[in-house]
Parts: sequence; C-alpha cells; structure tokens
Amino acid sequence: MAVDELQAIIQRCQILEEADFKGEDFNLFQVAGQKCLEDGYAAQLLEVIQNEKNKIIIKNMGWNLISPLVRCIFMYKQEDDKREHCLRILDQLAQLCNPKELFLGLLEQIEQTSGEQVCPTVMLLLQPLQTVLLKLQNKKAYSVGLSLAMIMNQLTPLPVPYTKQQMQEDKLGLCQCCNAVVNFAKPFVNEVVKNMEKTSECNDTELKEELLKFCMKSLKYPLLTAQLEQLEGIEEHPFRHFATEIIDILCDIRELIPLVFLHRKGKSPHWENQEFADIEQKNSADSLACLSYLVFVQHFGIHCFPMVFSPSYHLQCNMTHIEVLLKRTEESMLSKGLDLFESCLLRMEDNSLLHQYLEFRDFINVPQDLVKVMTLCPIEHLRKKSLNILQLFIDKFDTEGKYTLFRCLLKTSNHAGVEGYIIKNIKDQIHLSLTKAHDNVWFTGHHLISLLDLVLLLPEGAETDLLQNSDRIMASLNLLRYLVIKDCETDNQTGVWTTLAKIKQNFLKPLHVGLNMSKAHYEAEIKNKKENRRAAHSSGTVCSVTVSGEKMPAMTTEMQLQVLHSALFTFDLIESVLARVEELIEVKIKAVMDENS
Repeated sequence: MAVDELQAIIQRCQILEEADFKGEDFNLFQVAGQKCLEDGYAAQLLEVIQNEKNKIIIKNMGWNLISPLVRCIFMYKQEDDKREHCLRILDQLAQLCNPKELFLGLLEQIEQTSGEQVCPTVMLLLQPLQTVLLKLQNKKAYSVGLSLAMIMNQLTPLPVPYTKQQMQEDKLGLCQCCNAVVNFAKPFVNEVVKNMEKTSECNDTELKEELLKFCMKSLKYPLLTAQLEQLEGIEEHPFRHFATEIIDILCDIRELIPLVFLHRKGKSPHWENQEFADIEQKNSADSLACLSYLVFVQHFGIHCFPMVFSPSYHLQCNMTHIEVLLKRTEESMLSKGLDLFESCLLRMEDNSLLHQYLEFRDFINVPQDLVKVMTLCPIEHLRKKSLNILQLFIDKFDTEGKYTLFRCLLKTSNHAGVEGYIIKNIKDQIHLSLTKAHDNVWFTGHHLISLLDLVLLLPEGAETDLLQNSDRIMASLNLLRYLVIKDCETDNQTGVWTTLAKIKQNFLKPLHVGLNMSKAHYEAEIKNKKENRRAAHSSGTVCSVTVSGEKMPAMTTEMQLQVLHSALFTFDLIESVLARVEELIEVKIKAVMDENS
C-alpha cells in the first residue's frame, strides 16, 4: 500500500541527520508520495506532512511533490475533498520546504505548462510562489524578476480577449490571471515603497528595476493589444483594472513621470547580437507608446502629473509614440495611435503650433504615416478618422507651418486623393489670405507661386494617367478657377497672372493633349466592346479589363462598358472645368486690355 511505503521511508529518514540524507532517499520519498496522491490518499499524505516529527524531511524533500501534486489538483473536480486536501498540501509545502528548492520547483512547473493550462497553473501557483519569495534572503530581487518574467513569457502567446463577449467568457482565464499576477507583485512593490520612504532614494534598486521590467512587459502585453474603452454591461473591465494597477505600481515606485516625459527605459542589458538589441528597443517603444495612450487618452494616473506642461510640449513628447502606433497594422494598436494623436491635438488652439516643430523628424513622419492609414488601411472607420486627424493637425499649425506641411505632403503622399485634399486646403488658406485685412506672405506672392509649381502641373505631362489622377486634377483646376476669379490681374496678389504662361505650358496644354488621347483610347475601347458583344454573349465569355493600371476582377462585357463609360464621364467633367477656366482667363485678359486701350 502506498501509505505504508511512505511511512517506511519516513521512519527510516527520521533517525537520520539532515546532512545524511542521500539521493536514494529523495527518490524513494518522491515515488511513494506521488503514489499516495495518484491512489487517492491525499488526506494521509497531508497528515504525514503536518506531523511535527517530519518537519526536517519535508523541508528537504517536499519540493519533489510539486509536479504530481499539480497534476492531481487539476485531475479532481472543484468540489472533491481530495482536491481540497491537495491544496492544503501545497500550502503546507510553501510554509515548510526549503525556499530555494521550492522556488525552482514552482518555476519549473510554470515553465512546463502550455496552452489552456497556462492560466490555471499560474493562478494555482502564484500564492505559494509569493510565500516562498517573501522568505528568500539572498537574490530576492533576481528571483522576483525571474518569476515575473517567466509568468509573462508563458502568458504572452495567449490571444487577448478583445470584444465584450470574449472578455466576459474569458475562456483561457487570461483576464483573471493578469489581475492575479498584479496582486502577486504587490508585497514587493510595498517593500520598495517602504525603502523609498525611509530615504529620498530607493536602496533596493534591483527590486525596483525588476518591477519596472514587469510593468513594461505588461504594457506591451496584454495592454497594447487589449480593448481599453469603457464597455456597457461590464461592471469592472478586466483590462482597465489591470491597466490601473500597472500605472499605480509605476506611480508608487516613482517611475511614471520619468517614463512618460524622459522616456526612461530602465537598465537594458548589453546585447552583442544586434538582432536581440533591436527587438528589445522595439519592445520598449511599444510599451512606452501604450503608456502614453493610457495616461493621455484614458487618463490613468493623471493625478500623478503636475499641470504645468503646455499642449505643444505634450504633443512633442507623444509624437514618437504616435509614430510607433501608426506603423502597426492591427486595429487595436492603430486605433490607440489615432486616439493619442487626436487627444494631443484637441488640447491645442488652432494656429498655435509653431512651424519650427516641423524641424523634428517625428512631425514630418507622423503625417506621412497618417496618409498611409488613410489610403491603405482596410478598416473604414479608421481611414475616416485618420482623415479628420490630418485636418486637425493642419489646423493647429501657424501659417508658415501649414505652408511647409503642404509642400511636404504634396511631394510624399503619392496618392491623387490625398493630393486633391491638400490642394483644397491650399485654396482655403489662399481665401483667408485674400479676405483678411493683413497680408499673408506664405499664401500670396512668390511663396505661393513656388507652391503652385507643385500643384498646377501633370506629374508625367500629357502621358499622365488622367483617370488615376482625376481627384488631383479636379482640385487643381478648381484652385486655378478660384485664383482667376478672385485675384484681378491689376492686383495680382497671388502672383498667378505673372506665372500664367508657365501654368499654360506645364498644366493646361498637356492636360488638353492628355484628355484628347484618353478620350480617343476609351472611345475606341467602347466601340470594340460593342462590336464583340454579340460574340462574347453567345459564347458566354467573361473578360477582364485593366483600368488605371489595375486589373479588374472578371467582368461581363456589359460591366466593362459601364466602367469605360464612367471613365469617359470623368474626362468630360475635367474637360468642362478646363474650358471654364480658360474662358475665365480670356475674359479677364480681355477686360484688362479694354481698360488699357
């Protein structure tokens, strides 16, 4: 019987001194203890462990029972008495075993678990692990850090619940587990805080650094991926609660403000392998970006901040983080980047952001990333939001800043729709300049002429794909029409009349040629399709067509004709506006000539 075997081993070891225990004794104890657990004699094993006479034996050998004990706990149902006995054994082992040996046994158990068992195993072992760590004297900070790192490494592969339903179901137990890990860390946070209260500086810098690493890892996972908006019907949002706890830890150990404003990253190990160094740098950037989102969008820990920083300084501090988030493709991270950008901009007054800020690399990179979201992101509401934020960003700059930003975006966006949008903004700024009492040197005169050189031209002359560039061309024609109407040749505030010959040569003339070529091509295509329609219909042929350099999905002849007619309509629209612009130019020139004659 398993219990008899265990008692025999115990009696033999009771007469030995602690130093005389041999490897064979450890093995026999482990096998007999495991057999007791597997055969259902957990109550009898508990009695053996609680017996004061066996204290030395359990201290040295008890940690060997961790692995079979964990297996049995998960094997028994929640209400089973045997499971309760196993849990009490685990608690006793935490109290009685050699802390160092038990610490390694518990960590090994966490390391070996995977998949659906990760969260249940971690939650089961957190309490005994905490008990053991609090008893450690040597290398305590290192052991706490190792424990937290091991736990987070095991949790990281698990998918983060994102929707309200997923959080409520919490199938893998991640929501519950994350908050349990924070509670596990609290005694060590309190230890650091007490040391800091005794002196102005923390004597236990190693433990503080390990807690900081844990917080940084938690910011990247799960918080960077998690949905952190308030959700109706969830009384306590698990990840909002977790975020609050992480921010509180950073606040308590006096690292929140240095991280947010000084981008402090803690002591980073020196990596000889550059790939490892790059990964660490990226992880740190992700964590700091998430932290800024929590503070400035969700207002976690905002009570820790002195209200002395200007809105422009807030924006400057956050542009690096915004850039990190906007380069991601995941919805949760992109939306955090857009929310952070929007939050910083809404704090500012229009026209208050000095043009000198565009000398910072981030202030040029971020709008370019925003354009990529606007044009490439498959999620419609994020595309629309990014467009609104781009307009907000434009509105915040002073006049010279707007001018510089327009030039940059016209050169870098490589998207006709975005270029058309920027040209519309240029038109609005010119209108303000012409209607205000004071002069605006950036959207009149030689500065404007320089800008118009970028606007009033076809990228590839007469060979430009007019259909693909129709948004830009229409915006340019509308701008030119506005300039001709609003600015008299005698005043010439905008300088458009001075550069008219150049505009005709670089824009109007090639546009005429391009329209004639494009219309002729599409009309020929329509004629060809109509001639072949009967044959294609009788054979059931389905064709493909290329429009604006992109191959369209398989289409019937009727569908192809519809696309081709739509293209012709666009050309007619461009031609109509072009004719109106040229008519206005002629009328204005004739009026001036009549006045002079």
